[in-house]
Amino acid sequence: MNDPEDRWASPTDEVHATERTDPHGALTTPIYANATYEYDTTAAPRGAHRYSRMSGPTRDELEAAIARLEGGTDASAFASGMAAIDATFSLLDSGDHVVAGESLYAETHELLTEVYADYGIEVERTDVTDPEAIADAVGPATRMVYFETPSNPTLTVADIEAAAAAAHDHGALLVVDNTFASPALQRPLELGADVVVESLTKYLGGHSDVIAGAVATRDDDLAEEIAYYQYARGGIPGPFDCFLVLRGIKTLSARMERHCRNATAVAALLDGHEAVEHVHYPGLESHPNHEVARRQMRDFGGMVSAEFAGGLAAATAFVSNLEVFTLAESLGGVESLAEHPASMTHQDHSKEELRAADIPPSLVRLSVGIEREADLLDDVRAALEAASEATSEQ
Repeated sequence: MNDPEDRWASPTDEVHATERTDPHGALTTPIYANATYEYDTTAAPRGAHRYSRMSGPTRDELEAAIARLEGGTDASAFASGMAAIDATFSLLDSGDHVVAGESLYAETHELLTEVYADYGIEVERTDVTDPEAIADAVGPATRMVYFETPSNPTLTVADIEAAAAAAHDHGALLVVDNTFASPALQRPLELGADVVVESLTKYLGGHSDVIAGAVATRDDDLAEEIAYYQYARGGIPGPFDCFLVLRGIKTLSARMERHCRNATAVAALLDGHEAVEHVHYPGLESHPNHEVARRQMRDFGGMVSAEFAGGLAAATAFVSNLEVFTLAESLGGVESLAEHPASMTHQDHSKEELRAADIPPSLVRLSVGIEREADLLDDVRAALEAASEATSEQ
């Protein structure tokens, strides 16, 4: 893999991401659990803060850390990843055209096609792994190109530099959801994106104990607009949430190295098994976007998806017989999780929407944790035997 140190967040950046501005010299950013702050006079707050919906010391530290890790100049933290995504869509006006990836997180898809469609936003889904398809879809009314890379749950990888060029040729913004990679593996702003979105719930928090999101940019005007939506709509994280994400950031690269190593081993095991029809993992040379992933990512991530030859029955048998992996939604925590997108995260999609997003009933998504590799592989082998039996019974 390529590894120029200035292209990705480093362990040093993560450990020292905060400025340590606490007046008492606290090494770890304290939890400032305040709603309001004292004024010296009616015209002069005593310090930098007035009211915690506007700003607060713990959140300020988190936002500065996120901006630094993403290679941006500004960041705004939100109460969830979806609140962060909503803030980026708030940049749109009625009549604007959005080019979006075909494979999107279920709630992102719903927000665009149900909520923002009512606001007069036109959404066109396209294959964002094809730069020519993006260029063909972008037109004079296009305000934004939006996609995830790698995508959820099919792990498609879009060429960020090529997408940025196509978007900017028509004066459109490129917004990239970087949740599956995290800034430890990929920094879209370095590759030409205008805005990057992270669900801090996932790899940056890393311990499945906090819900939060963030938006980062290098554009001062965009940063000001996003910060206004954060303040006006009030979708802010609490100080304890900020504290938990700051704690998680300190071990991000260390965890991601283990996630990636384990996921590579799990993907290789699945890829060679008769019960598995297809494996989606950018680290496999058979992945159609493997070379793009090699070029723009530090490593290939901790997410693996597999389609089972025995269809729904085999997929269900597989997830039902896992023991180290827990059957649950979400991802990016230290523990390994398995889920069945068609009946769990994407259960509200119609059959037509599932087909359009390339999510068959046979698909299982794995968030590979940091447990011992041998334990994970033994668990997957046992579950594969159950999937094989389910296949043979059909």
